[in-house]
Amino acid sequence: MVFLVGYNGSKESKSALSLARDHAALVSAKVVVVASTGGGSRETPEDIHKAAKNLLFAEKFLAEKSIACESYQLARGVLPGEDLVRYAQENKIDQIYVGIELKSRTQKFLIGSNAQHIILNAPCPVVTVNR
Repeated sequence: MVFLVGYNGSKESKSALSLARDHAALVSAKVVVVASTGGGSRETPEDIHKAAKNLLFAEKFLAEKSIACESYQLARGVLPGEDLVRYAQENKIDQIYVGIELKSRTQKFLIGSNAQHIILNAPCPVVTVNR
């Protein structure tokens, strides 16, 4: 089995990573950690460095429990939700783990929801975590 975790260093994404690690240990799954950034002129060197640092943390966190891991920083010019769904489609992912931040209806309307896009469009089951 292969689990995908969308990871940006937030407390919500850390919770998703932790749950994926626990589940992977139970079923001997590999965990793929993806950091999706905008790319192009919207992306700063600081954004790239932060994503790389977050991925390094995730790799070490999974290695603590001897979980097989791969990590990727994607900058394909799409929103993170679209990036994760596309990655899952292209790589035969069995399950996606996503940390969600609770938002009001107005916030969702104004800024959208990457988690909602993933839940509605993923080619596999999606586990959401909001702690």
